Amino acid sequence: MSKKFFTAILIAAFVFAGGAVEAKSLWVDNANMSWYSDKKARNVGDILTIVINESTTQTATKSRTNSKSGSISVGTGTGIFDFIRAFSASGSDNFQADGSAVDTNRYSGQITVTVVEVLPNDNMVIEGTQSIWQNRDEHKITLRGVIRRDDVTMNNTVPSTKVADATLKFDGKGPLNAKQRQGILTQVFNFLF
Repeated sequence: MSKKFFTAILIAAFVFAGGAVEAKSLWVDNANMSWYSDKKARNVGDILTIVINESTTQTATKSRTNSKSGSISVGTGTGIFDFIRAFSASGSDNFQADGSAVDTNRYSGQITVTVVEVLPNDNMVIEGTQSIWQNRDEHKITLRGVIRRDDVTMNNTVPSTKVADATLKFDGKGPLNAKQRQGILTQVFNFLF
């Protein structure tokens, strides 16, 4: 059999079979995405990264001043009060208190979260936890909040300043973190006094 004859038989078989032979693609297309759309998070289960860049500074300055003074003077008595001798008394009280406090906190980093709910207005509820273990100490960051679809950047990130109703929790446990907590007696004394 020649090659031409074999090729002609294959083509004829395909034509008579009505093109029943079908090749499947290994590529799975997402029905909701076109070639021209971006790959930003938009559905439940999608993943995006929150870029944490938060800083807070609180400053409180208080000043209190209070002063009082008084004096009394009585001359000698006359008439039936001639037994009263002349005397005088004075007193003063001064109080001044000054105080100031400055509290500065800065947090930066990234946490990858998952879209857990898409609201009717297309805002997305996101939630994620990142746990880092170092020398038997666990450092855990938990973030939950609501983001707008428009705030998701092309590289699928959102700045933490654009997360509404944000709850950002930093927690830790382990030997080092346990040593940084007050003992039970100190906690009792702080509660009582």
